[in-house]
Amino acid sequence: MQILSAASAFPKHYYSQQTLLTALRTYWAGELDRPETLDRLHLRAGVDGRYLAYPLQDYYKMQTFGDFNRAWAKAAVELGSQALCQALIQANFAPSDIDAIFFVSVTGVCSPSIDAKLVNRMKLSPHIKRIPIFGLGCVAGAAGIARCADYVRAFPGQVAALVSVELCSLTLQKKDLSVANLISSGLFGDGAAAVIVYGGDPGEAGPGAEIIATQSTFYPNSEDVMGWDISERGFQIVLSPSVPEVIREHLGHDVDTFLAGQNLTRQDISSWIMHTGGPKVLEASQDALGVGREALQISWDCLARTGNLSSASVLCVLEQVMKQPPPPGAYSVLAAAGPGFCSELVLLKWGEPRLPQ
Repeated sequence: MQILSAASAFPKHYYSQQTLLTALRTYWAGELDRPETLDRLHLRAGVDGRYLAYPLQDYYKMQTFGDFNRAWAKAAVELGSQALCQALIQANFAPSDIDAIFFVSVTGVCSPSIDAKLVNRMKLSPHIKRIPIFGLGCVAGAAGIARCADYVRAFPGQVAALVSVELCSLTLQKKDLSVANLISSGLFGDGAAAVIVYGGDPGEAGPGAEIIATQSTFYPNSEDVMGWDISERGFQIVLSPSVPEVIREHLGHDVDTFLAGQNLTRQDISSWIMHTGGPKVLEASQDALGVGREALQISWDCLARTGNLSSASVLCVLEQVMKQPPPPGAYSVLAAAGPGFCSELVLLKWGEPRLPQ
């Protein structure tokens, strides 16, 4: 089981954090009791700028859940196809070579799901197996890779594609002035990513990152830590201040247990491919793993460049790692956490770098 490629795609509308802060202060004009709180939260987000699915002025025209969700569906097809096309090119596969497509998102809904629209748009195989997944949130990028690995393990020689599209800007709640919503307004951005996982002989498709093992962990009675409260108004963020503490409490033990099953320890891991959950989450991850900031620097850089992209974030970090991969034989752990509350770990072993096609 190999990851052959990872590719991202972003909207053409990019704004600095200061521009977005100014726009939000206008958006909430007269409603914020203490506008300086919004300023402080944005400053602490660790984000320099973010992509938005639509130009800033368009967001003032959208009023209902239906308006935002239709906008999500339109942009999701465009960005999803861009990311998948680039991932296929890197892996040297044609669209018709994909045997199964996993689509993950937690920022919009439609039926038929976005993967069906990609089948039509990209002329994927009419016999492709479609697995849309909703509700996993930030953990879905790592979980999607794990489910692709499960698939190709069951069907050797086949190709599985993971596509993640998250348009977080289309979930912003104007009437929600909670700290959680103010934080999310400064942290989350829009983007897409795709990964190609191959289940055949590595020599047939060229080297990549071998998937050695995966581990899913669910933490009982933690449903209120993260998620959405979905109503007629749309997606209202649920984001507990306890998220970093949950990470500190569980991540180190989970990783140690996971690695012990492969006769490995943390000292055997050359790189950590971590979800860009935000400064507090990344700091908590460093504490839990006993590493310094430099060990997660690619995640910090991705956070600064694009913000938190929910499920797509860890895939964008993976993309950056694959551009300059660790030496052959080195191990990496890819990890993310999300609603449930739960975590997903993927152990990778690197082969020779893939040559440009």
